[in-house]
Amino acid sequence: MTGLSLIRVDQVPAQAWRNGGGTTQELFTWPGAGPWQLRISVAEIRTDGPFSAFPGVDRWFAVAEGDGVVLHLGAHKHSVRTDTPPMHFDGAAAPACSLQGGPTRDLNLMGQRAAGRTQMLRVDADAEWISSAPLRALFTTVPLTLQIDDADAARVPAWALVVSTHAAHQRWRVADANSTTLAWWMDFSPRTGT
Repeated sequence: MTGLSLIRVDQVPAQAWRNGGGTTQELFTWPGAGPWQLRISVAEIRTDGPFSAFPGVDRWFAVAEGDGVVLHLGAHKHSVRTDTPPMHFDGAAAPACSLQGGPTRDLNLMGQRAAGRTQMLRVDADAEWISSAPLRALFTTVPLTLQIDDADAARVPAWALVVSTHAAHQRWRVADANSTTLAWWMDFSPRTGT
């Protein structure tokens, strides 16, 4: 796994929310020193309640396990389930969250807007993913093989994150995904001078 970092969810301690409504496992932050500009985490939402506010942050949210949630942003309601695309919103908005069944486990990508541009996409089975972003990641809930430039690069276990900080213009694909695979691509393009 040259140039790749592997982080397993089950090896990251969970931090309880102040309101008691869930927990967060912080999988990856960048840069390694100082305040984060990019943060990838998995959260377990156990009860209805508001999200925390993150002013100046672009936020992506995907349901990885469970019956889904409804996020209330102003007068609008947004249903997010395992079969819907990730939701992108302003972190300052702090939407109210309503569970649509039991608890959910959710993937969160947050980037400081002044530092760069973030993106999260659902993995499309057998389709290549090319990005100019130097920092790229794959999160999966099932075991997968990540291929980079047509070569097997990593066997990724279930509930794990793979990150590269030198991945600009590489061709990434997952050879053994299908239409129901719950996995997501993420990237971060730092602004010039950051």
